[in-house]
Amino acid sequence: MATTEIILREKVDGLGAEADVVKVKAGFARNFLIPQGKAFEATKGNLRQRAALGAARVQREAEELSKASALANKIGKARPKFTLETGQGGKAFGSVTSMDIHNKLEEAGITVDRHAIKLDKPIKTAGKTDIEIRLHPDIVATLRVTVETEEKGAE
Repeated sequence: MATTEIILREKVDGLGAEADVVKVKAGFARNFLIPQGKAFEATKGNLRQRAALGAARVQREAEELSKASALANKIGKARPKFTLETGQGGKAFGSVTSMDIHNKLEEAGITVDRHAIKLDKPIKTAGKTDIEIRLHPDIVATLRVTVETEEKGAE
């Protein structure tokens, strides 16, 4: 298979970030990356321009890090509460899932990708639980969730 070296202009998931010189299949570069403006060929002249792209990358990463740390502070202050109904034996009806937590954070004005919420299994017991939210590769926020139970009356 023919491969070619390219310089990335922007971050491409699974491939790299700005100013990275990567080897990809020639068709992928020729048919997708270069026409979309995501990369350009790694010629001698273009390799000299890598410094400018590197500076843009450093600035973008610094902005992402500061936004993630500010969001981590907001998340640390949030204290969402959930109520689960329980039956006669104390068995909970339903559970608190990552989607429920995501919705509660959205109500509080905190926007987080729901896949960033690291919940091993749904919460089915009452009490306080600490949940990790991965905002950035270097920043993990901890959210304390309170789950209360409410006994369902006999109908």
